[in-house]
Amino acid sequence: ETTVPVTGGHCKLQWKADWAMRWYALDVDYEMSGKDLMESVKLSGKICRILGGVPPKNLTYELFLDEKGEKISKSKGNGLSMEEWLKYAPAESLSLFMYQKPKTAKRLYFDVIPRATDEYLNFIGAYARQEDKDKFNNPVWHIHNGNPPKPETGLSFGILLNLVSVCHSDDPKVIWNYVSRYAPGATAEKCPTLARLIPYAVAYYNDFVKPSQKYRAPAGTETAALNDLKTALETMATDTSAEDIQTAVYEIGKKYYPDDLKGWFKVMYETLLGQSTGPRMGSFIALYGVKESVALIDDALNNRLAN
Repeated sequence: ETTVPVTGGHCKLQWKADWAMRWYALDVDYEMSGKDLMESVKLSGKICRILGGVPPKNLTYELFLDEKGEKISKSKGNGLSMEEWLKYAPAESLSLFMYQKPKTAKRLYFDVIPRATDEYLNFIGAYARQEDKDKFNNPVWHIHNGNPPKPETGLSFGILLNLVSVCHSDDPKVIWNYVSRYAPGATAEKCPTLARLIPYAVAYYNDFVKPSQKYRAPAGTETAALNDLKTALETMATDTSAEDIQTAVYEIGKKYYPDDLKGWFKVMYETLLGQSTGPRMGSFIALYGVKESVALIDDALNNRLAN
């Protein structure tokens, strides 16, 4: 038999009472918890009041769901840990994901990581254009304690992923060669946010995009449309703007897919990038290079990409 004091951290109560005791002992004034603990919050609050304390203000947040809309569970193993998220994107993207709509159920799985990262970059870009009174409503003001970084090249995380997928290199130096051509003067020192994103893009591509990447050969109208795109690009200067390239892409789409422009973009994604979704093609072509994009289309037309 052993005698142990109940003070000094030597004893732990059943968790509901222990939660209330910690609130009381540590004078906790704010507590966040999931909606599955609502009844525990009420009971712990009663215990805290019996002890003479004041229960903390509580924010009840919704539960996280997997890609199927089912509750994330440790026993099922369908969750996504912070460490896993931070392998593929910066901490700020996770902060934004947590910051927005805490009382709404969120689907938390690997596919949301690129989207959350691009939303973060969009908020950074918007912050620089906002009036002072509006900046307080921008999430990045809170994420960065009132001092968010300045926007850089305007490149999205999604476009970086697609660049990695077509340049066939894991070397950040190779990626920087494309970036510096798209945004002259851009360096890792001048663009620290972008410098952090490139290794994340490589890691995400290798683990999630590459295993499911599947090119298909164009057929029929698709072949004619891609040939027109190739011809249009061949007449463009290497420094043609992303906007002008996008306009040309749209014009070809209107010619061949007047009632289904989305179908035209899906053709480009599936034949040139090996996936069903993709970036804004004007920006992607400007980043990858006009000549390089002509060669990519030529490979698709000659079935050198199909697998």
